[in-house]
Amino acid sequence: MSSHTTPRHPAHLTGEGPHNPFPGIKVLERKLGRELPHRLGSNEGLDMPHRALREHFGDAVAQHVYCYGDAEALGVRQRLSAQQNIPLEHLLVDAGADSLIALALRTTCTAGDAVVSTAGTYPTFGYFAQGQGCHLIEPSYHEAPGVLAPDLEALAAAAHQEEARLVYLANPDNPSGHLHSDSAILKLREALPEACWLLLDEAYGDFRDDAGSEFLGTALPGVIRLRTLSKAHGLAGMRIGYAIAEPDVLAMMMKVRIHYAVSSFTQAAAEVVLDHPDEVRQHIEAVKARREQLALHFIGLGADVLPSATNFVGIRLPSAELAAAVHQELLAEGVLVARLAHPELANVIRITAVEDALAPGRLATLEKALQQHG
Repeated sequence: MSSHTTPRHPAHLTGEGPHNPFPGIKVLERKLGRELPHRLGSNEGLDMPHRALREHFGDAVAQHVYCYGDAEALGVRQRLSAQQNIPLEHLLVDAGADSLIALALRTTCTAGDAVVSTAGTYPTFGYFAQGQGCHLIEPSYHEAPGVLAPDLEALAAAAHQEEARLVYLANPDNPSGHLHSDSAILKLREALPEACWLLLDEAYGDFRDDAGSEFLGTALPGVIRLRTLSKAHGLAGMRIGYAIAEPDVLAMMMKVRIHYAVSSFTQAAAEVVLDHPDEVRQHIEAVKARREQLALHFIGLGADVLPSATNFVGIRLPSAELAAAVHQELLAEGVLVARLAHPELANVIRITAVEDALAPGRLATLEKALQQHG
């Protein structure tokens, strides 16, 4: 694909509008170059005493709840830009990777368009795509001993055959944990039709064992990359993530996004966490160590453990029926693991690499099943 070619956006977005009617006070202050201390126009509950909230959470939390947040999330973007060497204008912050998936679909597709994703990959993409009226095409995973990987050639072939507007790929993949190389991703982009977007979900990118993406700080033509602060940064409940794309693509996304989707408090919390990168790095290393410990433990029991570049371990059981039985028995014990809903991957159990997963006996039901049916 030519570096000067970008897939088109839907016709209704390519004119002047729509324009965000409420960009917010923070954006206005930056445009004016000065603060506006007397907020008499936004109809916020500025006089609410918040006695109960202050008593429960403290004054430090209460100061963030009165006003609409920064629609441009400048503080978060500045920190991400500095830490990852990504130009500020290549970053857009929204309410987690899920919200960004929906936003990317709204920016690139209309009802009736064909979209492509691997059968059984992160199902939220298909959920949003079908909810938007898109035609979902699902090539199968490539399966082999020790391998469960999205089939990049099949994705590209389907995109051509169906004249798809967008291909979704999670890399590292959820739920298999497989990591495609950077060169494979670039080759996939080259193999797609010029009119087709690549939505690259890198939610688990912080857990890669290599040095990280060669193009981490690069906005790729025809590609919208998604990352999150839910996993490595431990902020899943706060709902915050970011997209990396060319500025004109992000400008289109800004036309249709919910401008206050990321709350003031969420942005403040993210800034604090981003200001302490050593704690994030230590957490990532601890997760990787637990992931390897889990993998080695189950390999020792003869399990078909899938290689993982994420914060979880996938185990491929001999049958979907066994996986269902193990899942239900663990649930009855109060233990929640993920059993994949898609029929093509219904024999896979996914375990998050938290400390609780390593507690003696916590996964005894799964261990027993593996020993009996391995």
